[in-house]
Amino acid sequence: MPERRTVALVTLGCARNEVDSEELAGRLEADGWQLVEDAAQADVAVVNTCGFVEAAKKDSVDALLEANDLKDHGRTQAVVAVGCMAERYGKELAEALPEADGVLGFDDYADISDRLQTILSGGVHASHTPRDRRRLLPISPAERQDAGTEVAIPGHGPTDLPEGVAPASGPRAPLRRRLDGAPVASVKLASGCDRRCSFCAIPSFRGSFISRRPSDVLNETRWLAEQGVKEIMLVSENNTSYGKDLGDIRLLESLLPELAEVDGIERVRVSYLQPAEMRPGLIDVLTSTPKVVPYFDLSFQHSAPGVLRAMRRFGDTDRFLELLDTIRTKAPEAGVRSNFIVGFPGESDADLAELERFLNGARLDAIGVFGYSDEEGTEAATYDDKLDEDVVAERLARVSRLAEELVSQRAEERVGQTVHVLVESVDAEDGVRGRAAHQAPETDGQVLLVGGEGLDVGRMVEAKVVGTEGVDLVAEPLAGTLAWSEEVGR
Repeated sequence: MPERRTVALVTLGCARNEVDSEELAGRLEADGWQLVEDAAQADVAVVNTCGFVEAAKKDSVDALLEANDLKDHGRTQAVVAVGCMAERYGKELAEALPEADGVLGFDDYADISDRLQTILSGGVHASHTPRDRRRLLPISPAERQDAGTEVAIPGHGPTDLPEGVAPASGPRAPLRRRLDGAPVASVKLASGCDRRCSFCAIPSFRGSFISRRPSDVLNETRWLAEQGVKEIMLVSENNTSYGKDLGDIRLLESLLPELAEVDGIERVRVSYLQPAEMRPGLIDVLTSTPKVVPYFDLSFQHSAPGVLRAMRRFGDTDRFLELLDTIRTKAPEAGVRSNFIVGFPGESDADLAELERFLNGARLDAIGVFGYSDEEGTEAATYDDKLDEDVVAERLARVSRLAEELVSQRAEERVGQTVHVLVESVDAEDGVRGRAAHQAPETDGQVLLVGGEGLDVGRMVEAKVVGTEGVDLVAEPLAGTLAWSEEVGR
């Protein structure tokens, strides 16, 4: 009997890429590939790249080169690039990086097994010529669902599959295979984006916004619960637009309670929210539904009106602070995080001071700060009033220092509070660590559970915050509160 072909998936970038990797894993396993964690033990190393900003692209290239080195002293025979960078650059990436034996775009995902077999056998699969994927779907959102069946949209695989196409789990098994045993998993709510932010290239290679049907999201969540997942995080480029192409812009408000009722799911988190699209009904559901955490990942980007207009965005400091006040009036302990760009073309000293005024008043739990750099193909790259690189670097350092100070202060405000912690790691040296409701995986802080010995990964623990370590919290488990009560998740 011939030895099974082995493949390893190396994932970079955001949670959306993680979902895409698990879809690729499901397709490959269904076609007889053996999935391995260590790329050195794989016949083919598949690197799911990120193409968002320059630093992420560099990380992707480094990962491809590192995987290529394995061909000299490991089992690896081929290295293949997939994901956003591969989709965005196609032939250009293949020519610039001959170390990659293949560069596959989203259109190749449905045939990923055949593509890898061709490459492994020494054949060549021609890399695609990049195109603007926004043009693949109708301009009208109402017409996209039918057209979407003819367009490759990663993470939108069917959830009612023939036996053997996904792990045995009844008719609701999705086209997905988990790549780790973590108690939290992302679920893709939609793909693409209709916004036209002047600094962002994502819509050009991810396409226009298209929602997944609620039944698919529910079926996938049920399947994840069967795999031991306790928390799901809904991801997309813009969750606040969910349902607009299905005829109901308030669809998220009705879907969230249904997801929270899935047996085994103890926490539902929503990420990627647009401040300009927040509505009272959505805030109400996020702050009052049991097991749906009051967590607000709001994409502010800046708060000075002039900079926001140049970004093709909306709002200002006072309106943003009013939104946060509305949220905290309903859920005083709500978690809020956001990202910001400093040094945007035309940003004045007064604009920077306005951003600092917002940050000082916002009491955010997590803050990401990025210095502006041109992204090819974006409107902002054509702007004339660019700041010198040293000015951008100075502003990045200045606002980053402020952000670090402010998130530490916000963490200190939580001392004395009771938090519900999902245990994610138990280590003899690092201790027992998890996340509270206001902390999303990867991007936010953690909770160190002092005296949590004996707890298992995936356990939900009620604990009292007794200290901080920067943005992280230190908490002590409370006796007799190691299971969900009806109030947990509020």
